[in-house]
This record gives sequence, structure tokens and C-alpha cells, in this order.
Amino acid sequence: MSLWLTRIIPDPRSRDARRDTAGAVDLHHRMMSLFPDNLDPEPRRRLGILFRSEATPAGQQILLQSTQPPDLDRLPAGYGQAATKTLTPLLDALRPGLHIRYRIAANPIRKPGRTTRELYQLKAIVPLQGTAADDWWARQAETTGLRLGTLHSSPLDAARGHRRSDRSPVQHHRILFEGTAVIADADRLRTRLTDGIGKGKAYGCGLLSIAPHREPT
Repeated sequence: MSLWLTRIIPDPRSRDARRDTAGAVDLHHRMMSLFPDNLDPEPRRRLGILFRSEATPAGQQILLQSTQPPDLDRLPAGYGQAATKTLTPLLDALRPGLHIRYRIAANPIRKPGRTTRELYQLKAIVPLQGTAADDWWARQAETTGLRLGTLHSSPLDAARGHRRSDRSPVQHHRILFEGTAVIADADRLRTRLTDGIGKGKAYGCGLLSIAPHREPT
């Protein structure tokens, strides 16, 4: 299966871009609008659509990953700069023992059982912080086919918004995990790269970005 990565640099002068990057729901709808709208059911999952909005030294950027290239002509006039490239060379180069750098904005949570919730008066979904969040990512990385080398984590603003259908709130706790790892299972890694990791994938969580990394000698 092919994968495509699109980098969008929103123009801060664009009203549409400012609105989209201010809320996870609006950005979700913008990303989905770049693909055919007759793919029900579950078009996001069918097309492997994942995205991440992040700050860079040069300003804001949106990374969009999908199994088919988006139609960038569907972006509003003046929205910003955008370009798409194939990830096939990267996927083909993955092999056990390869050192990589990784980055992911994920939604680390746990779902306590009923007895635990009642005993400790917990909600059905508990966001994880600190060491508990790092442990969550370490487990996810192992099931992704990675052996972690370094791990740095930092909290991000939650992915928030209101669904257009009924105005119900959307909120997904987010933590940025980045560092180095060694590939243990290349096939499993390719699958998780395509599928995304964790919850909140429709709203900017779960896109795993990797690049080759040369260890110092």
C-alpha cells in the first residue's frame, strides 16, 4: 500500500487557515475535504487519513498522511503553501536493526474497570501524565515493532472543538513523544505507520513520523 505525506504551511493572513488551526474539529473537516466525499462508511479509516498540527521555528505546519494523494486544489484560495510527496522510498527502506528518529502527538489514556472507577471515583477514561504516559508510549512502541533508545515527552494543548452535528464537545489530551529507536519488526512498523496509534486519530492524534538516524560512532 502506498502512503503519501502532505505538508501544509498555513498563511496566518488566511481567515480559513486561522480558524482551522484553532480547533481540532474544523481542522478534521478541512483535511477530510481534500478527498472524495463518496467513500462512506468510515472514509478516514479507508484512506488512512492522519494529521498533526505543530509549531516549528518557521511557524505553524500541518502534516497530513494518507493512502492516496489529497486534492490540494480543494484548499481555499490563499490558504497557504502545500506539497505532497510519496513515502514509498522510506517504507521500502525499513528493515530490522535500522536506527530511526520518531515523533508522535498521541492521546495516552487508560480505561479503568468498573470496580476501580467506583473505588477511586475515576472517570471512564483517564488521561495519563508523566511517567505513566511515558510507560504507555513504551508499550505502544514495542507493539509497533520498535525498541526505544531515547524518549522525550512534553504536554501539548488538548485537541478541542465541537462536533458540527450536535455541538457535543470533543477533547483529546495530547502529549508529544520524540526520540530515537531501533526497528525490531519492519512489517509491524509499516502497518502501524499506516493505521496510526492510540485514540483521537480523527482529531490530530496518532500520526507517527519517522526518519533514518545515524548513531554517533
